[in-house]
Amino acid sequence: MRAVVQRVDGASVVVAGETVGEIVGEGLCVLVGATHGDTPDKAAQLARKLWSLRILDGEKSCSDVNAPLLVISQFTLYGDARKGRRPTWHAAAPGEVAEPLVDEVVAQLRGLGARVETGRFGAMMRVSLTNDGPFTVLLEV
Repeated sequence: MRAVVQRVDGASVVVAGETVGEIVGEGLCVLVGATHGDTPDKAAQLARKLWSLRILDGEKSCSDVNAPLLVISQFTLYGDARKGRRPTWHAAAPGEVAEPLVDEVVAQLRGLGARVETGRFGAMMRVSLTNDGPFTVLLEV
């Protein structure tokens, strides 16, 4: 699994004019993608990493300060544009594989005590955020 993690001061996801997920104040906005062969164990590993990643102000983690996370599915993280001008999506897991894995990341985070908001899988989403720093990291598990 792959995640782009941004330290934010607020973030939201809007689908068809409706806000479906929003965090206010300090937290993390996380774009999550799955590839073939990813498992629920990988999802749990990613959730633990996200919950304990020390990138908030003062080198704190979400678990240290009970900061919220906005988790958004993002198959394009596995796009490959090394050849030609149009990305391919061969490495991205199909929706029927990816959706339960993204849901598992969210469930694992909540099981750890995290406050988690989400986007809507497969929807055309408008994501707004204020990147704090800016601070962005790429995680792979």
